[in-house]
Amino acid sequence: MSESSRAGIASDVWTIRRLLTWATEDFQRRGIESPRLEAELLLGHALGMKRIDLILQFGIVLSAGELDRIRELLRRRRSSEPSAYLLGQREFYGIPIRVDRRVLIPRPDTETLVQVAIERSRPRSAHGRALDLCTGSGCVAIALAKHRTGWSMLGTDISDEALQVAEDNALRVGNIWGLGWLRSDLFAEIPTQRFDLITANPPYIPTDELSTLDATIRNFEPQLALDGGPDGLHIIRRIVHEAPEWLEPDGIVAIEIAFNQAAAVTGLLNARGFVDVACNKDYGGRDRVVSARWAKSG
Repeated sequence: MSESSRAGIASDVWTIRRLLTWATEDFQRRGIESPRLEAELLLGHALGMKRIDLILQFGIVLSAGELDRIRELLRRRRSSEPSAYLLGQREFYGIPIRVDRRVLIPRPDTETLVQVAIERSRPRSAHGRALDLCTGSGCVAIALAKHRTGWSMLGTDISDEALQVAEDNALRVGNIWGLGWLRSDLFAEIPTQRFDLITANPPYIPTDELSTLDATIRNFEPQLALDGGPDGLHIIRRIVHEAPEWLEPDGIVAIEIAFNQAAAVTGLLNARGFVDVACNKDYGGRDRVVSARWAKSG
């Protein structure tokens, strides 16, 4: 925010309506998607108000302290910091998930992973064991645990910081039985056991493409959770190769992928001996989750 803008906001009379209009127009000029929604969410967060309350109280004059809080949020959003980090949470599969720069922001596309996992585990819906690799914020593991209440669920990540966020999210959601967390480089530290379902949202962006990502991702989200190696498939190859040693007969593996990786990942699964390989599209109609069944014993 320019010095003149800061001075104007500080010294003039600003109502909720006026500030919403100003912020919306500013976000629009900067190419921020859904500028009005972004402005409402940030102002509501700063003021502790729901979006409907902002509309009902358009005429309220904002105090100097309120303007300071709003100014700081607008400054950070204008520097490309994702709104989810500013708000401190993102809804995922109907669940409010706390997020910060230690973890990736849950995307609607990843809800496809949950949907596929629920559908393909339906034959064993009453009881089972599930493993969520690269769990990050824990959003997938928590969503699955809430829909598979008779299952035991283990979420793992190589990042201690990510696991702290996941544990905090589980505590905040509450009333989740059988959900645990473990620091592990994929399967390396997992106690000897087999699972009926393995899910993963691994890093899958090719290393050379990281610099081309949108600034909201490139400059703020953890690179460890993004970098999939030279072709984006380094971690996925490891999962496909090692998963059979951890799956029960007829166990399911479901992996989130980039939109252009379906053929490659399908080929990896087929070559490893998986059967019933399938690809599901996300809400935007792009290939997003490849899943398969392990029909052998070990």
